[in-house]
Amino acid sequence: MRRPGLRERKKQKTRLALIDAALSLFLEQGYEATTVDQIAAAVDVSPRTFFRYFATKEDVALSLAADGQETMLAELATRPADEAPFTALSHAVRAMVTMLQEGDLDDTARFLRAREVIDSTPALFAGSVRRLVENERRLIAEISRRQGTDPDDLLPHFVVALFTAVARVGFELCEPADINDVKALAVRLESTLALAERSLRPGWDRPGHPV
Repeated sequence: MRRPGLRERKKQKTRLALIDAALSLFLEQGYEATTVDQIAAAVDVSPRTFFRYFATKEDVALSLAADGQETMLAELATRPADEAPFTALSHAVRAMVTMLQEGDLDDTARFLRAREVIDSTPALFAGSVRRLVENERRLIAEISRRQGTDPDDLLPHFVVALFTAVARVGFELCEPADINDVKALAVRLESTLALAERSLRPGWDRPGHPV
């Protein structure tokens, strides 16, 4: 894997600093009360610099979720062409969770703070749901491409809808004590995926292939 150059590392450092500053301000004084100018000032950069990284306040608040979605889509595109759709999606989301688990303590804390901000802010929660729907469309398009079918074909829509429901159970229906435990979230998701894979009958759209 290519090591990021100095310029890339500086850009990533600034991006993370803006995310951290935004999350701190959102938690301290509320999302609506926080301005882009305040976020930029907290990192000692100009608002113009902020807008080089994020188009809006919503973008910075939901950036980690967006990063996870991009990781999942990239992983899905690399899965073997003959792998069943649900299996490919399961491996893709596992890659996203692995990335989170392998991060350092700062990464974990950042993820949990972002989740807290989203869950406590109706506007951001609505924004996250909207982006999830948009991401589902991208997943459907990728499954359609892999299967060589039209995007309007029922199979990609069905598989993505099923997968989304399973993932939601894994991520959202946790014990209260597990909400702030990344490892517990990962275990819950893995258990839910395993349950779904056991529950689905063998055979998808090709004889001899598991779902």
